[in-house]
Amino acid sequence: MLHNPPQRILIINIFGIGDVLFTTPLISNLKAAYPNIHIGYLCNRRTQPLLERNPRVNRIFVYERDEFEAIRRRSTGQYLKAVGKLIQDIKSGQFDMVLDVSLNSFMGFLAWAAGIPRRVGFDYKGRGRFLTQKIPLEGYEGRHVVDYYLDLLTAIGVPVTHRTIELSLTREDTDWADRFLLESRISGRGPVIGFAPGGGESWGKDASCKRWSAERFAKLADKLIEKFTAQIILLGGSTEAGLCDSVARGMKNPCVSACGRTSLSQFAALTKQCALIVTNDGGPLHVAVAAGSKTVSIFGPVDEVVYGPYPADGQKVVKKDLPCQPCYRRFRRADCEHIRCLNQLSMEEVYRKVEEIL
Repeated sequence: MLHNPPQRILIINIFGIGDVLFTTPLISNLKAAYPNIHIGYLCNRRTQPLLERNPRVNRIFVYERDEFEAIRRRSTGQYLKAVGKLIQDIKSGQFDMVLDVSLNSFMGFLAWAAGIPRRVGFDYKGRGRFLTQKIPLEGYEGRHVVDYYLDLLTAIGVPVTHRTIELSLTREDTDWADRFLLESRISGRGPVIGFAPGGGESWGKDASCKRWSAERFAKLADKLIEKFTAQIILLGGSTEAGLCDSVARGMKNPCVSACGRTSLSQFAALTKQCALIVTNDGGPLHVAVAAGSKTVSIFGPVDEVVYGPYPADGQKVVKKDLPCQPCYRRFRRADCEHIRCLNQLSMEEVYRKVEEIL
């Protein structure tokens, strides 16, 4: 344990939903070691709802890159004013340490400009220039991102006793999920299985490179209905509504769609009500795991050892095991036109993993 432990600590992670959930063991271990510690968190707007429901997080700061860029394009003066306001907001938190997993030199600058004396984080491609304690990093390889994040605690002398990702739900969230199932006339006649045919928004225009086909999701859904009298709920964000519609149209049997109809916490509460979630690699997978759901996740270009369900116990991963997998390394995806890792993954291969759980 530290002789001079931090009293007020800021965590910086401006990545997506999965990455923010990967930092929750940092939070739980800090609180276990120092119950009275004040924890702040700098995140993007999309992940803010996750942290608002975390009882261990005391204060949240939001940095949304697109919003700041829009201000910069309109007026340099207004941009500098917005950055200055964010710095002052962080400074008002009187933090004595920052744990920065952003791999972003501008985030390090913000922490330095806010006067945070101890700045600990990863030095990736020299971007840790504002850090006072640098952990060299070439990329996440061979072990899970959560374990890399926990290395920061080891570096500052905080013991690691918690290794699960966490997501807090309110009674309001669980009541909403109960009402949704009731209004959708989903009864107990067969297992309720959630399908997330998207995979979140982190990859932007390249998101399709992580998606198993809607046609195969539809065939899998029909087979589960026929074999197990399953009840299928389609899950996803508003931008994935068309994809969920494609799955529904491809099915011979009826299903229920919650796509675009849930908040992030309602999505989590709904996954918790399901016997199983079948999903592509991405944020929905990690939300389901954090909510306590069983999952079958489909991996293509991405390494499940690094970005898969955490912890992996009780979860199933299905992949093609081609020689070229994984081709996403050190934050870059190989230039691949065929995506055989997903296009050649059959419905039967995924079904066998689902069957193992059911």
